[in-house]
Amino acid sequence: MGNLTAQEFYRATNPLRTLNIKEPEDAKKYIDFASVRGGQVIEDLKVDILWAEPGYFTCNLFTGHLGCGKSTELLRLKQELEREQFHVVYFESTDDLDLANVDVSDILLAIARRVSTSLESIPEQDEEFSFKKLLQKAAKLLSLEIELTTEGKIPGVGDFDVSVGSEGANITLSTLIGKINTKVKRNGNLRDRLKDYLEPKTDAILDVLNEGLFQPADQTLKAQGKQGLVVIVDNLDRVDNVAKNNGRFQPEFLFADRGEKLNKLDCHVVYTMPLALRHSDDFPIVRNRFKSIVVLPMVPIKKRDGTTHELGMKLLKQMILTRAYPELKDSPELFAQIPQLFASEEILDELCLHSGGHVRNLLRLLNTWIRKEKKLPLTRKQLQATVVNEKADDLNNITDDEWELLRQVKQQKGLAGDVNYQKLIRTLLVYEYRDDEGSWYEVNPILADLEQLR
Repeated sequence: MGNLTAQEFYRATNPLRTLNIKEPEDAKKYIDFASVRGGQVIEDLKVDILWAEPGYFTCNLFTGHLGCGKSTELLRLKQELEREQFHVVYFESTDDLDLANVDVSDILLAIARRVSTSLESIPEQDEEFSFKKLLQKAAKLLSLEIELTTEGKIPGVGDFDVSVGSEGANITLSTLIGKINTKVKRNGNLRDRLKDYLEPKTDAILDVLNEGLFQPADQTLKAQGKQGLVVIVDNLDRVDNVAKNNGRFQPEFLFADRGEKLNKLDCHVVYTMPLALRHSDDFPIVRNRFKSIVVLPMVPIKKRDGTTHELGMKLLKQMILTRAYPELKDSPELFAQIPQLFASEEILDELCLHSGGHVRNLLRLLNTWIRKEKKLPLTRKQLQATVVNEKADDLNNITDDEWELLRQVKQQKGLAGDVNYQKLIRTLLVYEYRDDEGSWYEVNPILADLEQLR
């Protein structure tokens, strides 16, 4: 094992890369923070699905700060459920949806297309249980429900270039929805007309998808020895906090007003939800719409009383070192590599403390630091310069009212139920942690020593 270069360390700490532990190389870099995050959150989701009574489908929400590691944990959930013989469809909603303007019908059709595509990849085992025929039938049922003509037109909406006549009889559901999506992406007016047309039909679309796709798919999967179908919809926590035409903000509209529709698919579903919604007046409604809401908190760097959280700090340092030396992940030699990367362990501790235990921000600070310094080992001077720049970016957007709220968080370690705290959560000015006593909150450590908080 030779010495790592600054370029290699920089590439190894890309903050935008999500680990998929199904991949052997990524599995070497994965650190399980469950012991310090207040519980086995992924285990809870898995057990809820495994223990569901026959014929009952779970629908859970998964939330946490943007960048805290939810996607990595959901991919771990996918792998563990596949070991239990479930057919799992995971996708990132940012690839399928315009998160600035989302309706429930959009989400349902995105799920249907992804499930259809996934089932198409399963080799046919029995003519009686043919996924291809199932998906062709589902496409036909959906085209009838949305009144798609044989020429590929929806009355009052527009032309979608989808043939459903005799020459298109073999079209599958994924192809049908994909062609519609392709057309509306190119035409904003057509997209808006389609949304207005489909949203009142949500109940009917749900019935068609359940009867034509999800129920028969579940039965066919079980006939092939699987336990059933699970859908994981990631990145819905990133929906824009903008007002819909009815004046309701998108998160409340989707998960409170329309959450009952999201909960009616005949398969197990996990959606990600914006963390700030937990501090909305509508949260009691959301909580009653879904089976459970599971929170992935920050990795603790300190305890409630302000003392260092030794295990949390050790795991964060292990994560950084493992990105650089994955082959030493479980070796006692791992921490002996610190001098190769950092001028001292105290500097590495400072980096972890500045991050507040936010995994992506920790990697982002480190990645920026490496790029600025351009050589190893990294020094305190460049870390301080990186932190100063980060602080300046945050200060530009904090109002006087928000400073008052931040002072209250710093003193009380809580949010007191004020809906104004939603912005502080969305903008990562306040972090949530969990311990044996429950949740507690702290101001982003980047701001901790500022005069405005005293």
